[in-house]
Amino acid sequence: MALEEIKARISLLLQEMVNQPEDEHEIQEQLREKFSELRALGLPLPADLVELEQRLEAGFGAEA
Repeated sequence: MALEEIKARISLLLQEMVNQPEDEHEIQEQLREKFSELRALGLPLPADLVELEQRLEAGFGAEA
């Protein structure tokens, strides 16, 4: 998948988290997959996405 497609999908997933909070866990998993795709392409995550990833991990761990 091209970089722009991944970035667009991340943006859509973030919007879905706002619009459909009941699907939050599924959306979080999809975001993690997109972050992994970026890394697999050899691209570093921007600082804001690294922070988001850390917040997702912290929130997920707190709820488990």
